[in-house]
Amino acid sequence: MSTTPQSSAPNSYPTLTVVGSINLDITATASRLPSPGETVGGGVLRQQPGGKGANQAVAAARLAGSSRMVGAVGKDDAGRNLITAMASAGVDVTDIARVDEPTGTALVLVDGEGENQIVVCPGANGSVSVDGVAFGAEEAVLCQLEVDQEVVLEAARSAKGFFALNAAPAAPLLPELLERCDLVIVNETEYELIPALRNAPLVAVTYGGEGSAIFVDGERVAEAPAVRVTNIANTIGAGDAFCAALVLGLRTGLEYSHALAAANAVGADAVRDSSSQPALKPLEHYIEATRTATRPA
Repeated sequence: MSTTPQSSAPNSYPTLTVVGSINLDITATASRLPSPGETVGGGVLRQQPGGKGANQAVAAARLAGSSRMVGAVGKDDAGRNLITAMASAGVDVTDIARVDEPTGTALVLVDGEGENQIVVCPGANGSVSVDGVAFGAEEAVLCQLEVDQEVVLEAARSAKGFFALNAAPAAPLLPELLERCDLVIVNETEYELIPALRNAPLVAVTYGGEGSAIFVDGERVAEAPAVRVTNIANTIGAGDAFCAALVLGLRTGLEYSHALAAANAVGADAVRDSSSQPALKPLEHYIEATRTATRPA
């Protein structure tokens, strides 16, 4: 296990590499979500970059100035456009493969309150590989479960430094993978669905409007309140922005409660933006804004 520094002030940002999914999000926004068999009219359609992996890499680049993405897209217009969008956000796209499968696609329904329903078609995400990818000792690696868990395990084995897992969508975790994790990030539902996390060394759990908390060996040791947001536009990218911010905050030396508070503030900004890859301020802004608002559990 890598050791997370627990000083009160951040140092320089580490390199953050994200291994995971890249999708084209096709989103229909309507006043409410349809019930099974029901048609709801008056929707607004948009296409935008998405995928938990890409969302986290873009958030990290916007917060810290740069990041790296390891993933796969198709040899189609969608894949080319997604790579261009990530590169323009400051993401190193060198390790994104172009494969024969179609680019991953997410079909997203969003209601007037920002709640959503999502169907994911993995496509090229099924071809993600870390073969030939080098990870540095000072580099933080962040994965999710939208790609094959064996690929995530291989990334964990290859990572020489801090390894974080956003265990979403929830699934039983391979014992070796969980043992290698320096940090696991989940929401409250995922925490309940993955019992093995009760004894994990370091777990961050988000509770929506109730904020977030960190557990060490099953003991709740830190928490931070949620930032109240009244003008919610889209909740899809908020969790991904939170993940990127939390990893960066912890790796720069923030205390647990301060790192949670800063990540909560980043997530709050994310839900105000209709994009799955929202515009964000530099992480220093959120760190300073929450410096006096943290408290232990």
